Amino acid sequence: MYRATIIDFEQGCKCLEAGVSELKRILDEETSETRIDPKQYLELYTTIYNMCIQKHPYDHSQRLYNKYHDIVEHYAKKTVLPCVQQKHDEYLLRELSRRWDHYKVFVKWLSHFFNYLERFFIPQRNYPSLLEVAMKYKEDFEMFLLEETESYYARKASRWIQECSCPEYMIKSEESLKKEKERVTHYLHSSTESKLVEIVQDILLVSVEKHLLEKEHSGCSALLRDDKTDDLSRMYRLYHPTPKGLEPVADAFMIHVTREGNALIKQAQDAATTGSLVEAQLLVGKIIDLHEKYMVYVLDCFKNHTFFHKALKEAFKVFCNKKVGGSSSAELLANFCDSLLKKPGKSDEAIEATVDNVVKLLDYISDNDLFAEFYRKKLARRLLFGHHKVNKEHETIMITKIKRQQGGQYTSKMEGMVTDMQLAKEFQKGFKGSLTEKPGGIDLAVTVLTTLHWPSYKTSTDLNLPREMVECVEAFKSYYGTKTNQRKLSWIYSLGTCHVIGSFDPKPIELVLSTYQAVVLCLFNNTERLTYQEIIEQLNLSHEDLIRVLLSLSCAKYRILNKEPASKSIATTDLFEFNSTFTDTMRRIKVSNPPPSVDEREKVVEDVDQDRRYAIDACIVRIMKSRKVLPHQQLVSQCVEQLSRMFKPDIKMIKKRIEDLITRDYLERDAKNHHIFNYVA
Repeated sequence: MYRATIIDFEQGCKCLEAGVSELKRILDEETSETRIDPKQYLELYTTIYNMCIQKHPYDHSQRLYNKYHDIVEHYAKKTVLPCVQQKHDEYLLRELSRRWDHYKVFVKWLSHFFNYLERFFIPQRNYPSLLEVAMKYKEDFEMFLLEETESYYARKASRWIQECSCPEYMIKSEESLKKEKERVTHYLHSSTESKLVEIVQDILLVSVEKHLLEKEHSGCSALLRDDKTDDLSRMYRLYHPTPKGLEPVADAFMIHVTREGNALIKQAQDAATTGSLVEAQLLVGKIIDLHEKYMVYVLDCFKNHTFFHKALKEAFKVFCNKKVGGSSSAELLANFCDSLLKKPGKSDEAIEATVDNVVKLLDYISDNDLFAEFYRKKLARRLLFGHHKVNKEHETIMITKIKRQQGGQYTSKMEGMVTDMQLAKEFQKGFKGSLTEKPGGIDLAVTVLTTLHWPSYKTSTDLNLPREMVECVEAFKSYYGTKTNQRKLSWIYSLGTCHVIGSFDPKPIELVLSTYQAVVLCLFNNTERLTYQEIIEQLNLSHEDLIRVLLSLSCAKYRILNKEPASKSIATTDLFEFNSTFTDTMRRIKVSNPPPSVDEREKVVEDVDQDRRYAIDACIVRIMKSRKVLPHQQLVSQCVEQLSRMFKPDIKMIKKRIEDLITRDYLERDAKNHHIFNYVA
């Protein structure tokens, strides 16, 4: 291919221009196949090749590189531009598309002619490639397109935000984005799409977001209020691709849910001030319904995005920790669970669905330990006094769900209570099988409970039982001793139930009584009249317990005992007599026992506060044992962090526990800095 004769630059350009003219002719004819005559192509390639390898000063590589640029520019300005300028509207775009296709073919063949430059000269000089020189898309077209697009949509946004509602504005914005993407597909380079979309999003969405979301009658709050799920989904689609675009939407969502929840709380609080507890009892169900409603929004409208999960959680934490009628949210939730598990006829699926919602609410309550204690109290009642009503499968479902979320330590006592009841049945079966006759002529059933699992109850070791009951107790103690000598039995008569036949003159009636009620009535087997003082001396009951029992037997619905004087209160000088004329339409009646005077709610709170002190002590010692030396602020913050899963620790209480541990020689203040603590090994 090398030619010994020197090729002059002007001479070579004539050959090159002839080839370019031929290429233009072929493109204008728009034949199905654009091909240059092979001989002419070879001649053009060889000419350029020889012009590049000639010795200095006849090496025309640099001038040919510049010539390539001139040819491309000339074609764009003198051939393409005039044709495009003659068209308008849709025909302009079609002509632009047609000329763009021609231009790409023109550049491709021209690059073949100048291929030697591409392979050797350009890499040596680190110049832009031939394609980069020809396709000056960004500088000559894209930059101006983006500027005009920004100006165009700025005018549109200014008008739309004034004229349109929020849904209407979003529809126009979504349509604009769709059209811009279609234009890129049909007419522009794919690299332009992201830049074009970013400009449209910034002008139509980001720059007006605050104004758009806060539109008085159609903004985000109004859409949530009116359940406009389609519009909310569109809002998510539009703002999801924008940087931080979802944060204001999530904030608006959180504010709206908080407002709705606070309204439910206020409704219940207002009802409680008037003495009505109905709203308080219904509150948890309403909160569950609210949670289900907005969880659908999170999953469907907001595509399960973490921002909205967080917003929902923060909203529920605000109103789920407010008191209603003196009851904490933990107590209300425990009461709801109690009512749920007492209701007969509910399917496993219905129970499981409701339990799932309860567990979700539990995650929003700060005093989880308080819920656990209230729940344990209610569970104890269901297990001990609702044998025929308790659904063990439903109880297990609840505890398992709570355990899955809160951990095994949280539910260990609850699980122990259920296990105790199962073991008690087996123990009772063995006890009955060991008897040759009924002790004291009584059918005795004993439930053995593990002290650590159950709420604390007052034991009654000093109660003087009737002879028949003593025989029962001794018989069971004897059997229990054959099974284990590692455990000690403590009898809790206050939880016992007795079925006693009352021999009344009209007819015998079966009385369902507490053990305390039964032992009081059994005293009248041997005498017709007893004074208050005689009763308390014979039974060794506390005054508080005896007054409650006598009130239930002589002043309540069923007056098994007559009292002198016939007042509605009990005095230590009162006289009591068996009412032999008592009768009722029923063959069996349950005589209710008045509740203890001690407020159970206060007792639970006191117990939990005591447990919290122990938990804080253990946490402080655990942290200091690990760190050895810590400043006061770091110790407090680490303690709060570790305990916050179970309850919201009070900073003042933590400080008091630190001082208490110092006095007990677990910690000491640093000699040089009293704000630093040292662990005492």
